Amino acid sequence: MHKRIIAGALSLLMMSSAATFFSGCNSGSSESTEFKTSEKVENGAILQAFCWDFNTIKNSMADIAAAGFSAIQTSPINECLEGENGGMQLYGNGKWYYHYQPTDFKIGNYQLGTRDEFKEMCDEAEKYGVKVIVDIIANHTTPKTDKVSQDLINAGGGSLETLYHKGNAYDLKDYSDRLECTTYKMGGLPDINTERPSFQDYFIDFINDCIACGADGFRYDTAKHIGLPDDPKEDDGFENNFWERVTTEIDKADDMFIYGEVLQGNNDRIADYIDAIGRTTSSTYGSKIRSAVENNMIDTSAVKEYWLGNAPLNMVTWVESHDNYINDGTWAQLNKDQVILGWSIITARKDGTPLFFSRPYNSSVEDEWGMNRIGVQGDDMYKDSRVSAVNFFRTAMIGEDENLVNPNMDSSLLMIERGKKGVVIVNTLGDKEVNFDTNLADGKYVDRVDNKTEYTVKNGKLTCDSKIPSNSVVVLYNEGYTKYASQAEVGVSDDTKFTFEGDTVNVELTLANSEKGNYTVNGGDEKSFEDGDTVTLKPDNDGTATLVLTAKNKQGLGTYEKFVFIQKTSYKVSKGTKVYFQKPDSEDWGDEIYAYVYDDSLNENDSWPGVEMTKESDGKYSYTFTKDWETPHIIFDDGDATDSVQYPEGEGLSVEPDKIYTVEE
Repeated sequence: MHKRIIAGALSLLMMSSAATFFSGCNSGSSESTEFKTSEKVENGAILQAFCWDFNTIKNSMADIAAAGFSAIQTSPINECLEGENGGMQLYGNGKWYYHYQPTDFKIGNYQLGTRDEFKEMCDEAEKYGVKVIVDIIANHTTPKTDKVSQDLINAGGGSLETLYHKGNAYDLKDYSDRLECTTYKMGGLPDINTERPSFQDYFIDFINDCIACGADGFRYDTAKHIGLPDDPKEDDGFENNFWERVTTEIDKADDMFIYGEVLQGNNDRIADYIDAIGRTTSSTYGSKIRSAVENNMIDTSAVKEYWLGNAPLNMVTWVESHDNYINDGTWAQLNKDQVILGWSIITARKDGTPLFFSRPYNSSVEDEWGMNRIGVQGDDMYKDSRVSAVNFFRTAMIGEDENLVNPNMDSSLLMIERGKKGVVIVNTLGDKEVNFDTNLADGKYVDRVDNKTEYTVKNGKLTCDSKIPSNSVVVLYNEGYTKYASQAEVGVSDDTKFTFEGDTVNVELTLANSEKGNYTVNGGDEKSFEDGDTVTLKPDNDGTATLVLTAKNKQGLGTYEKFVFIQKTSYKVSKGTKVYFQKPDSEDWGDEIYAYVYDDSLNENDSWPGVEMTKESDGKYSYTFTKDWETPHIIFDDGDATDSVQYPEGEGLSVEPDKIYTVEE
């Protein structure tokens, strides 16, 4: 099957008092294009559009609504550090995390787009009944403090010293110490004095501008590092009232969906943060779900408990988010099918608000970054028929109680019943005969995932002539279901590579559920294409070629995909070439520095950590190439076997003779 072609017709739901229809277009068809979305964010599902820019989200809004998401969550929209000369790779020549390094609290940055583009995105979301949640940073700025705006400095008391906590002079090490946790520098990021009233006023102006543009809620990054009312604080005469102000003194406060990122662990005070903010993340539950699916042990004892102690169940749940996908390596636990199995569990349940992380496009367990581009849409997982079916099921089941059961005491099979109205079945291992006790009302049901397999409930027994396949999801309900025309689907062939050598690259295009598609190359004139056509791309002046595909289904509802191809520049490095590394002035780096050199054919100068460099002077080291290389990459590290640091953390740097490499924050 071609990439970005998702099998199965999308299914939507009929109107209920708890949800609203929104129309994406006007057509003469007898079939509706109105999407049922939850009026309240908490009753629907959120798509985390990780590193999608505003225009990509706007142009993908029909796809998002058709996949059953009631809300999208953007990456941070604040002005931020422009790292590595504005490189736009997720990791490599550019970094995803620069938009988590604010230079000012104003809308717009080079990675995601302008304030006007943000507003246009929000306007488009409103047409489809999709709410907009903005990822927000309040706790810290970029470590490049010379890039912090004067307006922000003035709001922080007039100097960098007053903008930050006094504890910012120290690195956070003891998370059990609440004063240290809320005032010390975390991960090298300067800690803002969020208790200062003038800063709070400035920050609230930013929040209100987001709301004026159309934001419906906020996710607060690193919320655990901003003090609660009764936390210890510095002797500066201010109050620990940040959370009170930003949840009550903002515009439309009662209508905002607000939650905090409070990763569970030592002294996280999760119940108190829920009380102060309204909602938090439920990170421990995500790890339990990943483990359960990975080990085919989805018994009720493993998946029912939310691991919040006595805290109310005001939480955002996930199988994965960018925190675990990037930071702790657990993203590699699950392949895409397993992620969808876990998603089906958390989304079919009554409590919590599920967040679906959009993995980078073309990523895999073997390749974390995939296309490796900021601004484009993520992987098509979010449009999978299993995801859309369970998303719409969730909205249809608002107000229904839940019952979790392992049919026939099979711990690899979980059935989530919602009253007598609907059932979701998740099967992680082996084909299963269907003869289950159930509370589902008697009648005939069609699986809303494949829209063809028929199930029967009679006298409390669920049966089917077919087995439930391994690694599959079944969604059964009648009340509130309406079948809709399939979304148009555009894409590129499975074997497409997003880097190329030479002056051009040929790309095969795919198309389904539409009579014709359209494409543009590097923003040029729009041309039509059919399934299987090939287009030749030539890089623009920046060495990239941008391909945009669009199409409409028979109702006129559009789909959108954007791809960026990078021209690889080959070069030679001769024996005797010398490069230098300036060690950062940080206690994290040891005194012995190594150079690890490799090429695309996985040749290397030595096994990791490479070859020890020669110390030239205090903090400056050199490495001399001992043979000729074709397009090598280089990584610098301190060779520590237990706690090594390296630069860069991902793909190695290109080699430039005689260059002095320094670490860019």
